[in-house]
Amino acid sequence: MTEVKNEFVEDDLAVEETEAVGEDNIVEEVSEVENSVDSVIAELTAQLQEEENKRLRLLADYDNFKRRASLDQEALQKYRAQNVVTNLLPVLDNFARALSVEAKTEEVQSIMTGMDMIYRTLVTALETEGLVEIEALDQEFDPNFHQAIMTGVDDTKPSGIILEEMQKGYLLKDRVLRPSMVKVNE
Repeated sequence: MTEVKNEFVEDDLAVEETEAVGEDNIVEEVSEVENSVDSVIAELTAQLQEEENKRLRLLADYDNFKRRASLDQEALQKYRAQNVVTNLLPVLDNFARALSVEAKTEEVQSIMTGMDMIYRTLVTALETEGLVEIEALDQEFDPNFHQAIMTGVDDTKPSGIILEEMQKGYLLKDRVLRPSMVKVNE
């Protein structure tokens, strides 16, 4: 009977050892699962953060695109008449030359009056589109608005002052269409 008792005790000890080893294995497995879950969570969090950054960059790119498109549209609207006005500048020059001729007869004076009326109407129409004549005579030379084609000497004026305007220059709103061709004092 003692033998049977010992056998039960040994079996109980074996079961307890097996249970203890099983518990250790379960604890290790739970720990491994927790570690793997933590690494998966960290990986998913990093991916989520990366996707969020991509989304924010896309939103910023879209906002920049909208702003650029809006600015382009405004510039297009603002300077819509630029090609037409640029093509009409030689017409203005020719009118100015024609009007500078002295009319000697009454018939020529009548024609000159009609040309002057047409010229003024054309200038008024172009001014409503934003055309502005660049002031040059007796102004200080500015390479942004003037093109020096000659130099001269006038002791009564300081150096860099425009002495004569050879061809008028024009601005369309704030853009130079054609610089004034000028003679500058040395």
